[in-house]
Amino acid sequence: MTQSNTEATLLAALMKDESVPQELKAVQQKVVDGARISDEDAMLLFEKAPLSLLSMMADLVRTRKNGNKTFFNRNFHIEPTNVCIYTCKFCSYSRLIKHRGDGWEYTMEDMLNIVKKYDGQPVTEVHIVGGVLPQYDLDFYCELFRKIKEHRPELHIKALTPVEYHYIFKKAKVTYEEGVRRIVESGVDSLPGGGAEIFDPEIREQICADKCTGDQWLRIHELWHEAGKRSNATILYGHIEKYSHRIDHMRRLRELQDKTGGFQTFIPLKFRNKDNEMAYLTETTVVEDMKMYAVSRIYLDNFDHIKAYWPMLGRHMAQVSMSFGVDDLDGTIDDTTKIYSMAGSEEQNPAMSTYDLVTLIKNAGRIPVERDTLYHELKDWSEDAFAEDTEYKGYIPLPTLN
Repeated sequence: MTQSNTEATLLAALMKDESVPQELKAVQQKVVDGARISDEDAMLLFEKAPLSLLSMMADLVRTRKNGNKTFFNRNFHIEPTNVCIYTCKFCSYSRLIKHRGDGWEYTMEDMLNIVKKYDGQPVTEVHIVGGVLPQYDLDFYCELFRKIKEHRPELHIKALTPVEYHYIFKKAKVTYEEGVRRIVESGVDSLPGGGAEIFDPEIREQICADKCTGDQWLRIHELWHEAGKRSNATILYGHIEKYSHRIDHMRRLRELQDKTGGFQTFIPLKFRNKDNEMAYLTETTVVEDMKMYAVSRIYLDNFDHIKAYWPMLGRHMAQVSMSFGVDDLDGTIDDTTKIYSMAGSEEQNPAMSTYDLVTLIKNAGRIPVERDTLYHELKDWSEDAFAEDTEYKGYIPLPTLN
C-alpha cells in the first residue's frame, strides 16, 4: 500500500469514528487538517482521549511524515564512567565519588580500544554519554574525539549531553559559545537528547537540583544548531510530574525547533524505579506509555521523528509503539549500555542484531529502513529475506564486548 493510500485509509477510519467524545472533535479536526494543536488540546488528549483515537491520530501524523517506514541504525555505546558528582534522585546508574569503587572509570585508551573492537564492522555511530567527573574535562574529551576521528573518520560521533557540557565548559572557564566551537572542531557530529529530564524548575529542583537548568540545556542545543549541527531531545516522564509539566516541556522544545530547526527526533524516556531514591514511586502503565508517544507525535508537529528506545521498553512494547506515532527504534546497540538495564528495564542485556531489528519491524507491519545518524536512508530492508535456518550472507553480527 502506498503512502497516499495508507493516509487515505487512516483518514477514513478517523473521520467515521463515531465514538469520539464531542470535546475532542475540534482536536481531531486539527489533526485531520494538519494544523498545530495547542497546549489545551494536548491536555485534552492526555486526560480524555481513548487510546484507539490517540493511535489513529498519531499514526496519521507519522504516515504523513515518514510513510510506513521505521528507522534504525547500527551503533554502539561508550559510557566513560558511571561515577558522578551529581545526585539525581531518579538515577540508578551513577555512583557518588565516595563510592567510586562500585563503579567504573575508563581511560582514554580504554575508550579507544572499544572503538577499535568495531573495526571492520558496519556500524555508523558511536554514542558517548556517562557520568560527570573532573578528570573528564574539555581538553580530555576534545582529544578523545579527535583520536576517534583520526582512527575512523567516517564514524559519526554523537557525544555528551548539555549536563556534561555545562560542567566541562564551566570548569574550563569558557563560555558556552567558545565551548561549542571547540567541540565542533574536535569532531563531534551531533548531540544526543539526554539530560533534559523535565524543564519545569520546581520539578527539576526536586529530582535533579544540582545539574544544569532547563534553560541552560536549551541554550546549549540552540548554540549547537546555530553551528549548523543537529541534535535530539528527550523527556523523562512517569515520576512526580503532571501532564502540565510534560506539555510545558514539549512546548519549549517546539518553540526552539521553530527557531532553529535543529532537532531530529524526540525520545520519551520512561522512569524506572529500581535502586534509586525514587523507588517508592509506581512505574507508569503500558497505556500511559503509549499515550505519551502518541501525544508527543501529535503535539511536536515540527519534529520529523519520534523514537522509542527499545532497551527501555522491551521488544514487544517497542513493536506496539509503532502504532502510536513511533517511527524509529534507535539502533542495534549492544551490551555496552547499562543506563537502563541498571534501572530495571525490560532488556537486561540490550543487544539486537540487524536480523532481530528487521524482523521485529516487519512483524509489526512496517518497512524497516536502515539509516545513518542524520537520517540519510542507507538501505530499505523490506525486500530482503533472511533465511530462517542459515546465516544471511549480508548480515555481520556485532561483537560482544567482555
